[in-house]
Amino acid sequence: MPRSEPKKPHETEGAASLPAQFRATRALTEALVAPLSDADATIQSMEDASPAKWHLAHTTWFWETFLLRDHRPDYRLHREDWPFLFNSYYEAEGARIARFARGLLSRPTLAEVMDWRAAVTEAMTPLLDDPALAPLISLGVAHEQQHIELLLTDIKHALFCNPLGPAMWEGVPLPAAAPAGPLGWHQHPGGIALVGHDGSGFAFDNEGPRHRVLLEPFALADRLVTNAEWDAFIADGGYTNARLWLADGWAWVQREGITAPLYWREDQHFTHQGWQKRDANAPVTHISHFEADAFATWAGGRLPTEFEWEAIAAAHDPAGGNQLDRAAPPLPQGGAGLFGDCWQFTRSAYLPYPGFRVAAGAVGEYNGKFMSGQVVLRGASCATVRGHSRASYRNFFYPHQRWQFTGLRLAKDA
Repeated sequence: MPRSEPKKPHETEGAASLPAQFRATRALTEALVAPLSDADATIQSMEDASPAKWHLAHTTWFWETFLLRDHRPDYRLHREDWPFLFNSYYEAEGARIARFARGLLSRPTLAEVMDWRAAVTEAMTPLLDDPALAPLISLGVAHEQQHIELLLTDIKHALFCNPLGPAMWEGVPLPAAAPAGPLGWHQHPGGIALVGHDGSGFAFDNEGPRHRVLLEPFALADRLVTNAEWDAFIADGGYTNARLWLADGWAWVQREGITAPLYWREDQHFTHQGWQKRDANAPVTHISHFEADAFATWAGGRLPTEFEWEAIAAAHDPAGGNQLDRAAPPLPQGGAGLFGDCWQFTRSAYLPYPGFRVAAGAVGEYNGKFMSGQVVLRGASCATVRGHSRASYRNFFYPHQRWQFTGLRLAKDA
């Protein structure tokens, strides 16, 4: 495959200053919840998901706690009792409400949370140009961008659980996916590859240290698996053939009665615009690692390792493809790039890289303590804020989870 000069994260994000990125991210979060009522923003449909109001508050708690409280001596907490409500998993920050109980928070109201957001955004102004705080502010921006994606996928699940199938956005035209075309391959000769973040621009701690890996010759598909191809998998008994499945996956299929991707119903699927006819050419999404692995086996291929994926992605624009630019319904559409539409499962366990060390303080709890029992996904989805991802970015979920925009790209040995 011809290789082009890879773009660095700061190049794909454009020339926006850090203060501008902060304000744009805060504004995008708020614009996305504009269609929601207080009731919409309060409900929690399952423990994996959080209410939209909680996401709005938690990201504000992050700024108030790690920036304003710790770096503005004159700042006083908006409410002394709210950190208990909106801390997520930071043990160093003390006790917090149980995750499954976040949907019980009828108070504070959505309006009160929005007032708090405005106050914290304004209070951050004196800190935004402090070079010493730039790494922590960059982390805060990336953290809120992660929660933008979670907010969108969590509210989608909540609305799906409503028997009426309500739309978050109504009257927005649905783009049609381009014809997928025959499957092609990015060939790689194998050899020693450098993987992990190269130190240019922002990265999460789990993306490093940069290190060498040995790759055997392989090929990575030049497009994602489509809905039409998944229909063929179902028609051929994909969910009833135990030989295709990992043991844990087959037990999950049997226990949960899984017969199709999440949000599928006959020839429809549930979207942020309610129930819509499923586009056969669009990438399949909302599948688990178990399903992705079974499909790859059925198709005569396999899932890539995360390092194979990264080796090919180095020549692709991480800000390309179908990603989130504005407050609009995210919907997979397909395309030639490696980024966008859906996060792509790999066969790699989420583990620390050689030399990885957990950072000191509460922010050290951000990624490292979750390196057990999860699998790595690469790329970006239609709900990922454009500029958030990069070739070294490591997303991670448990093998059964599928409420995110998750899909797959096949690999094979060369």
